[in-house]
Amino acid sequence: MINGVDASIVEVEVDLVYGLPMFTIVGLPDTAVRESRERVRSALRNAGFKLPPKKITVNLAPANVKKEGALYDLPVAIAILCAEGFIKSENITDYMFIGELSLYGQIKPLRGALSMAIAARDAGLKGLLIPSENAAEAAMIGGIDVYGVESLLQAFEFLDGKCLTKPYAKDSLAQFSNKSGYDTDMSDVKGQEQAKRALEVAAAGGHNVLMVGPPGSGKSMLAKRLSTILPDISFEETIETTRIYSLTGVLQKDDPVISSRPFRPTHHTISYAGMVGGGSTPRPGEISLAHNGVLFLDEMPEYRRDVLEVLRQPMEDKHITISRAGSTVTYPARFMLIGAMNPCPCGYFSSTVRNCLCSPLQIQRYRSKISGPLLDRIDIHISLPPVTSKEIRTDSTGEKSDDIRRRVNSARDKQRLRYGSEGGVYCSSDFKNHHISKYCRISKESHDLLDNAMSRLGLSVRGYDKILKVARTIADLDSREDILTPDVSEAIGYRMLDRNIVG
Repeated sequence: MINGVDASIVEVEVDLVYGLPMFTIVGLPDTAVRESRERVRSALRNAGFKLPPKKITVNLAPANVKKEGALYDLPVAIAILCAEGFIKSENITDYMFIGELSLYGQIKPLRGALSMAIAARDAGLKGLLIPSENAAEAAMIGGIDVYGVESLLQAFEFLDGKCLTKPYAKDSLAQFSNKSGYDTDMSDVKGQEQAKRALEVAAAGGHNVLMVGPPGSGKSMLAKRLSTILPDISFEETIETTRIYSLTGVLQKDDPVISSRPFRPTHHTISYAGMVGGGSTPRPGEISLAHNGVLFLDEMPEYRRDVLEVLRQPMEDKHITISRAGSTVTYPARFMLIGAMNPCPCGYFSSTVRNCLCSPLQIQRYRSKISGPLLDRIDIHISLPPVTSKEIRTDSTGEKSDDIRRRVNSARDKQRLRYGSEGGVYCSSDFKNHHISKYCRISKESHDLLDNAMSRLGLSVRGYDKILKVARTIADLDSREDILTPDVSEAIGYRMLDRNIVG
């Protein structure tokens, strides 16, 4: 049984007695679970098992939790065979069974296999019988024998000792190989050196970024290449991310591992539920699918206000909670937000290339669509000027993504080492107030500079803290423990849009 990204074990109990033939399932089953009666009957019959007419009662424990989906078909069928004496009870004690049955006894793939395998391993079970198409995904965690089965008959023969099926053998570490062969590279971008530097700082510290510039300045191009400079994903992060994608059923059969950081571009027409997740049976939304990666919002002012504002809580808490009448589920949502917008509705405010056709009121309305509280949660704001023809014609290429990523990895390694004793702090952007006072000490000169900027720009307390976090990351990129005044100055430069957008 899946709740959020975590799975819990459901015990299947079967009672067979002589009497009027009936098949009853109790334990708060939904429609799909109740319909398993017909699937199990047909699968048993077509697998060659002849059951005498009896009253069959199936209990799914714990009985006070709603059971959903068709994954209980296989365990119900196995429990009936055990109750009827076809399988010895001691043969199934140390195993978990999961799978939907077809009418002919074939076992169909399911969602959430990785979470279920983790639950089985944590429960101390010996093995897991799972649809063969999900075996590679379930086997990547290690610590439990995973047996991929294709039919009810194959599962029976394994449990009866007639088929010596070997556990799925695929080295989880071999499966995990960071995919660094990107089709794009940061060196493809002409000009915009300041923006590239800002994205390097963002990648090193996990900071959120807002890019403002006219059409054609390279906002989307830069955002799509951010993935190429992000730090290498760890094995633990791979497991976390793959669990989320497993719930949506989009994992590839031949490569069921998310071994690179996700990049989730969204369209401004996305719904509230599409962003946060939901549905009658809650499923992860885009902010959870971007976990350990990047959520990209192009043309941010065009998004619905409620869709933008719902980002505020997960940006702070790193998770999202979805409440329904009968249940509450929580999904992880540790993502980098990358936003892009034009400076005005026509896109050419302050442009030296074309005249802006927007009135001051139109510009103010357009910019105010991004609220102050949301803007406060975005660490880095950068303005992108138009790319000149001279920059386009140049034959020189910028720095390659591999070189930038090496610096980013080095900075992240320093942060992991420094914050290892701090629970929930993986990089500078994760700081709470007490972490800032502990790790972001600056000189009196830097304090004076920051106080002056706070007064001049009208920064909030959160904006003040963001500057210190970014300055900490800049120092880490330069392999320094001390935060210097130039670091603070550069970090202030990344907040220069506060006054222009809010005010």
